[in-house]
Amino acid sequence: MKADRNKTIDTAAADGEQYLARCLRVQAPASASGVQDRTILGDAFEVLPLLPRGQFDLLVADPPYNLEKQFGGRRFGKMEEGEYEAYTERWLAAALPLLKPDASVYVCCDWASSPAVYAALKRRLKIRNRITWQREKGRGASKNWKNSMEDIWFATCSDDYVFHLDAVRQRRRVLAPYRADGRPKDWEDTPGGRFRDTCPSNFWDDLSVPFWSMAENTAHPTQKPEKLMAKLILASSDPGAWVLDPFAGSGTAAVTAKKLGRHFVSIEREPQFCVWAEQRLERADLDRSIQGYRDGVFWERNSGCGRQ
Repeated sequence: MKADRNKTIDTAAADGEQYLARCLRVQAPASASGVQDRTILGDAFEVLPLLPRGQFDLLVADPPYNLEKQFGGRRFGKMEEGEYEAYTERWLAAALPLLKPDASVYVCCDWASSPAVYAALKRRLKIRNRITWQREKGRGASKNWKNSMEDIWFATCSDDYVFHLDAVRQRRRVLAPYRADGRPKDWEDTPGGRFRDTCPSNFWDDLSVPFWSMAENTAHPTQKPEKLMAKLILASSDPGAWVLDPFAGSGTAAVTAKKLGRHFVSIEREPQFCVWAEQRLERADLDRSIQGYRDGVFWERNSGCGRQ
């Protein structure tokens, strides 16, 4: 029995047949209307060649990191760095033809796989930045530093791309309020405190990895926060844009895209994870809030606002 405050989505695949039935199986070339806003049950390497070319504005990929890891009923085995780079090249070769000329690409990775991902991306795209975000959860190590950071590579297909700076500003508490002519300079005095809306940097320390009392939490072993995905989607796409996620997991990119008024296509090969993704998509019809994002800004962690 779970505690009353435990909101984790952990429905067994056998008990979630109604959700699995909503997933699409693609076995022949598909039209955009045929896959719009759908979770596709299948292997990315088999499904991607069947999707419409030149359709997507944004690719958000969270592939398995180069680690020994169990994902549902399958194990991902660690490779040599060159092998993992070739693996990255393979899925990029399948995914990139689906993008528009002005599309953007984000690829998640850890410190060990980051060089291989960078090398593969650099051959085909224009690298714009490397985002590093603080993953405050994690196990300690007896003979090493605890790993509490992950990377996201930001790249574009061309020099013509979307980036909405004002959509991803961060609201921070003002610790040293400066005034000019007696009035706040670059900050606002509100009933909730003194805050400044700042330009986003490539280091994110305001994210909370989903945990048991958060409504977005699932039993997926490597789930990303909706707040993280919201930053990528708002910065690099317009309302109504199409977002592609070839390694959907529990559906965070798709759920966030839906909440933010974008179309999505997500691919996941594990039926168990598809069940959780569809449950979350169903809930998004009733609740479009994103923890840590409110009033058009991203609130810093523990600010007391923004439903942190």
